[in-house]
Amino acid sequence: MRLTPEKKIAVLGEVLGAKYPDPKSELHYESPFQLLVATILAAQATDRQVNIITTELFRRAPDAESMSRMELDEVKSFVRSINYFNNKAKNILEVSRILFERYQGEVPETREELESLPGVGRKTANVVLGNAFGQPVMPVDTHVHRVSNRIGLVTTSKPEETEKELMKVIPEAWVITFHHYLLLHGRYTCKAKKPECADCTVSSICDYPAKN
Repeated sequence: MRLTPEKKIAVLGEVLGAKYPDPKSELHYESPFQLLVATILAAQATDRQVNIITTELFRRAPDAESMSRMELDEVKSFVRSINYFNNKAKNILEVSRILFERYQGEVPETREELESLPGVGRKTANVVLGNAFGQPVMPVDTHVHRVSNRIGLVTTSKPEETEKELMKVIPEAWVITFHHYLLLHGRYTCKAKKPECADCTVSSICDYPAKN
């Protein structure tokens, strides 16, 4: 008998909670601004790549004011090794200038304001709202989308649908933690091309046909 999504949530909370007792973003940051910049850079890139870049970038410009004063070519020189560096450099420079000029250098705490910034979509806004401000939101990247559908928490084709359906079945107090559970499980076990089903601690409740 298949478990309901709500019952699977309870199992996942227990099993993945034991595996990841203190789950958090693997991006390195010391402020909401740094998290925002790192998340913009992380699109189509690994957290490891981003952390290498931001170690030097944030040493040069740790806040919106200092980064807003940089020249575009200098920003590009820091992020050149990452995918789509031209657009990302333009976006983080423009974001820094907007934050400095309109928000006194602070990152806004509403989705609408965040999504009005260059290079900031719904997922990036959710990452900042959840990790920096503790708001109960569900950032859905490829890992969260894949894992949620394979396990059977949702049956969706688009990340926006996945977010909506997950918010229905995950208790609000667990949402931020569960985002990390699903992301980390997808990153290290339930991989896109070669999922490690034989070593998966939650395979017993998973609906993924290929697990056998």
